[in-house]
Amino acid sequence: AHIAERLLASSSYRKSELQEIIDLSKNNAKPSLSHSTFFWQSEHYAHQRPNYYTTVRMFSTRNMNMEEPYNGEGITNHHRGDGTNYLSLTGAEYLNLAPVNDWQKIPGTTILQKPSLPPENQIQKAGAMEFVGAVTDGLYGAVGFDFISPHNPLKARKAWFFFDDEYVCLGAGINSETNNIAVTTLNQCFLNGNVVVSAGGNKQTLAKGEHALTDMNWVFHDSVGYLFPHSTQVVLSNQAQTGSWHIVNRQTSSSKEELRKDVFKLYINHGTQAKNASYQYIVMPATSRQAVETASQNPQVDIVNTPSVQAVWHRNLQILQAVFYKNGRIDAGGLQVATDEPCIVMVKTDGGKIKEISVADPLRKLDKIHLSVNNAKVSIDLPQGMFAGKSATIKFS
Repeated sequence: AHIAERLLASSSYRKSELQEIIDLSKNNAKPSLSHSTFFWQSEHYAHQRPNYYTTVRMFSTRNMNMEEPYNGEGITNHHRGDGTNYLSLTGAEYLNLAPVNDWQKIPGTTILQKPSLPPENQIQKAGAMEFVGAVTDGLYGAVGFDFISPHNPLKARKAWFFFDDEYVCLGAGINSETNNIAVTTLNQCFLNGNVVVSAGGNKQTLAKGEHALTDMNWVFHDSVGYLFPHSTQVVLSNQAQTGSWHIVNRQTSSSKEELRKDVFKLYINHGTQAKNASYQYIVMPATSRQAVETASQNPQVDIVNTPSVQAVWHRNLQILQAVFYKNGRIDAGGLQVATDEPCIVMVKTDGGKIKEISVADPLRKLDKIHLSVNNAKVSIDLPQGMFAGKSATIKFS
C-alpha cells in the first residue's frame, strides 16, 4: 500500500495533507497546499506553494552547521548549512546531481572559493552566530541569518522574504579579509532547456558555455526567473560538469566512473578582500518568461538592504517584512516601524489599515517585543522555553 494510505489508516493526524498526497499520486489531482514553516530548534525554514517548494537551511550557536560524514557519506558537505536555498518545482532539479556538483557553489550560500575543500574531518563546526531565525504567520515568512563562516574569514548578513509568486534574497555587509574570492550562488541544478537572459534591456538565448554577464536585468531557465532590481554582474554556466560518486561518497561500492552532466549554475562574484559587499535578487518559480519580463519592468517589491536592516515591502500583498539586526526604524509602503530590540517583523495591511503583526526573536532572549507602528506602541509576548524563537502573531479587528 501507498505509505500515505498506511499512515491515514492508523491515524487521522494531518488527514487532509495525507489525502492530498494520495490524490496527487493516484488521481491526477492538482496540488493545492500552501504553508510557511520555521523549525526554530534546527534553524530550518520551509515554504510551500502549490507549484513549488523552497527551503533555507542555517545554523547558530545553538547547534552545529552539519552532521559528521558518518559511513563515508557526505564528505563534501562543508558548506551545506550556510544559508542553503534549494528550489524544487518537479523534484528532479537536484536528483543525483552530487557527483558533478560544484560544492563551493551551493544555492543560496555565500562562500569563499578555495583551491579545494578542507578534509572531511573538518566538516562539522559549532556555529558562532546568535542572530538566526525567521518570522512566519503560517503562510508568509522572512528569514534572517547573521552569517559567520566556521571555515573561512567571511561574514555576511543574509535574508530571505517569501511571498506567493516570488521570494526576495538579500545580502549585505559581506566582508572577507582574504585573497580568495567570495561568491553568492543563486542556483546550481541540472540544465533543462534554454537559458534566456536580458542585459541592458537586450534579450538573448545563451549558447552552452561559461558567460560573464554585465548589466543583468533577469535570467530565465526551467520555468524559474531570477530578477535583479539593480543591474548586476553575474557568471552563468550552462554546460557539462564532470565528477564521480567516489568524490562525494567514500564507500567501497562508490563508482569511480567519470560522469558528465549538463548543469545550470548562476552566481555573483564579490571579488577578493570583499568589503561591505551586497547583493539582491528576486526568484520567481513556476513562471513564464513573459511574466519575468513584466515583473522586471513593473516590480511588486520595494527593497531595503543594509547591514543593520534588510526589508521588503510587497505592494500587491501589502505586506512589510523586516529583519532588524539591531534596534532601528524603517519607512516603507506608508508604514513606519521602529523597534527597541533586534527582531524579525511582518506587518500585514489592507488599504493602509494594519491587520496583523507577527514577530520573532532570533536571539531567543526576550520575553516580549516592543514596537512602534505608525507611532502606535505595540507590545507582543513571545513564546518561551523550548518555544523561544517561534513566531507570535497578533490580529487587529
